[in-house]
Amino acid sequence: MATESESPMTRTTLAWMLTSAALLAPPLAAAEEPNYTRTEDVVYGRKHGMALTMDVLAPKADANGAAIVWMVSGGWFSAHDAINPGYVAEFLNRGYTVFAVVHGSQPRFTIPEVVEDVNRAVRYIRYHAADYHVDPDRIGVTGASAGGHLSLMLGTAGALGNPFAKDPVDRGSSRVQAVACFFPPTDFFNYGKPGERALGEGILSGFKAPFDFNALDPQDKVFRPVDPAMRDAIGRQVSPITHVSPDDPPTLIFHGDADQLVPIQQAELIVEKFKEAGVEAKLVVKPGASHGWPDLVKDNAVLADWFDQHLKVKPKVP
Repeated sequence: MATESESPMTRTTLAWMLTSAALLAPPLAAAEEPNYTRTEDVVYGRKHGMALTMDVLAPKADANGAAIVWMVSGGWFSAHDAINPGYVAEFLNRGYTVFAVVHGSQPRFTIPEVVEDVNRAVRYIRYHAADYHVDPDRIGVTGASAGGHLSLMLGTAGALGNPFAKDPVDRGSSRVQAVACFFPPTDFFNYGKPGERALGEGILSGFKAPFDFNALDPQDKVFRPVDPAMRDAIGRQVSPITHVSPDDPPTLIFHGDADQLVPIQQAELIVEKFKEAGVEAKLVVKPGASHGWPDLVKDNAVLADWFDQHLKVKPKVP
C-alpha cells in the first residue's frame, strides 16, 4: 500500500499496477492477423479544454450486435497505454464490439468527475450505436478494481439524460443492460467492516487524490475542500451500494477472498443488497486470491457467458 511519504511516481506506479488485469493478458503475436479492427482515440467528450477518448475494437466477422464497455481504470488512474486488446480477446471472439474507455485520471480528477466521464461515454456509444453497428439496448460493462467500481456505478446509477441538453449525446441514457466485473469497491463507509471509512483513508490512504473533493469558492474563485457533511454526501453518492434498486441490471462479480486492498466483504455487501432488491446477482469467489491473479484473463470466459445470457437479441413481439 502506498503511503503519503512515498513519491508521486510510486503512487502512480501502484495505480498503474491496479490495471494489471489488462496487462496480464498476452499481447497479439506480431505475425498474427488480428480478427478485429481497432479505431484509436475516438473523442467521446471534452472537458477543461481536453479530449476524453476511447478505442473501439470491432470483430471483423460474426459481430453479434452487442457492446461491451471496458472501464480502463485502476485506482481511478486511466491511460491509453493500458489498453491491451489481448485482455478482451474472449469478448471479441464471441462477436462483441468493445469500447475501451479512458477517463479523466487521478491525481488530476476526482471520483465524481470520473463517474461523469464514464456516463458520458455510455451516452456517446448509445447515440452512435448505428455507426458502430451495435444495439443501443444491448450494452454491457466490465472492469477490474476501480474499473469494477465504475462498472457498478453505471449499473446502479446510470440515468436518463437531460432532455434539454444542448448536446444531443447528453439527452440519452447512460444505463447498461448487464454488468460483469472484478473486485470492485462498493461502500466507502463500511470498507472491510461496519463503520470503516475509506474516503482516501484507512485501507485506501494511498489514494487520497481521487477523494480530494473540492468546490469552487464563488467569491475568491479558487477551489477549496468541501465541508465534512458534503464530503460524506459525495462519498455516499460514489458508493454503488447507495444506488441499488430493483431495476438494476443483472450483475456478476469475481473477487478473491484474500484481497487486502478491496476486501471481499465489498462484493458480499452489494450482492446481498442486489438480491434483497430482487436483482439477479452472482458472486464468484476465488479462494486464496488477492487483488488480481495470474490467470485472471481466463475468467473473462465466464464474464462472456454472463453477457451472452443477458445481452441476447430480444425476440420480436408479434
